[in-house]
Amino acid sequence: MASTSYATLNGSSGPVVTTNGTGAGPSNGHASVYSSTPSSPLAPTHHAAATQSVPAPSPVAVLASSHNVVIVNHLYQAGFRSGNYSDIALQVPWRQYALHQLIISRSPYLAHVMSTTPSSKTLVIPLEQEPHITPESFDIALSYLYSPASLEAVRPHNARAVLATACLLGGMEELANYAYQLCLQSLSVDTVMDWLDFLESLPATDAQGQPDPPTVFGPYAKQLREDVLNFLIVSLPLSLSAFSSGEGTPISPVGVSANDISPGQEALLHVYTRLPFDLFKRALESPQFPLYGNQGRFRFAKRAIEMRKQRGITKENEEETVVLAFGAGDGGSHAVHITRKIKKKPLWKVTK
Repeated sequence: MASTSYATLNGSSGPVVTTNGTGAGPSNGHASVYSSTPSSPLAPTHHAAATQSVPAPSPVAVLASSHNVVIVNHLYQAGFRSGNYSDIALQVPWRQYALHQLIISRSPYLAHVMSTTPSSKTLVIPLEQEPHITPESFDIALSYLYSPASLEAVRPHNARAVLATACLLGGMEELANYAYQLCLQSLSVDTVMDWLDFLESLPATDAQGQPDPPTVFGPYAKQLREDVLNFLIVSLPLSLSAFSSGEGTPISPVGVSANDISPGQEALLHVYTRLPFDLFKRALESPQFPLYGNQGRFRFAKRAIEMRKQRGITKENEEETVVLAFGAGDGGSHAVHITRKIKKKPLWKVTK
């Protein structure tokens, strides 16, 4: 009877992954092959000799390239899709895969699971606690171990899930970076609310000077948070023409009041009322926020705070306020500060 091993995604028994994809050992349970901040694999590389003529490939190189394509296609179709000559089963909550140990050992996470349970013929991967990983994204990432053909299945709507799965399994830096680029392309007025829901699902990062809590996204979690914040501060107001006449030039503070709100400003306020407090504060205090003048920024922030309170975004025991520093003029540096404090419980004096 085949034995079954269980891989732990959270806790102390997980893989340690080296940047060359060959190491495996105990860690916090999330595999990652990244030693630097995310970068695009699509960015061009310029060399001094770029203008020189490139010699034609040799006949051997041409034959070798064609042969490689045939082999990879065979591995993908006969190996991954058909499961021919499988020597190990991989069980996830929604299905079971017939796979090959030599191929899936390219994933440091799966290599660790196999190396710690060498007699097992069935690997059970508990993904119930990973809501960002979907059946589609897991299939794409797993098939990438066999062939890059799965890149064609990555789309803006599933890129975030593919990124999470690629980071978990490890050993697929190109897939992760490609999915990350598609995540950036998916940021728009229509998807911003979905991205806010995503940010709220990540562990809070309020504590200053503390390392970010671990997530399945690895270093991409922090990068995506910054990307969404930049979109909220710069791109979204300009896309909505919230503070401009159409050319993207910030207007003066005149007109930003409760009785004089443009459709673009109303749409922006609707988004800002949903923001977690740390993002709300950073957005309205940012010098990149495209609203000229401290007075206008102060009025816009005050209106947003009122709406957050009305819609129950601010908790009952909390109080958000906006402060305009005394003496700060519209031509000076930004002096609008958003604060939040816990309301003090009223003290009752007992008299006889």
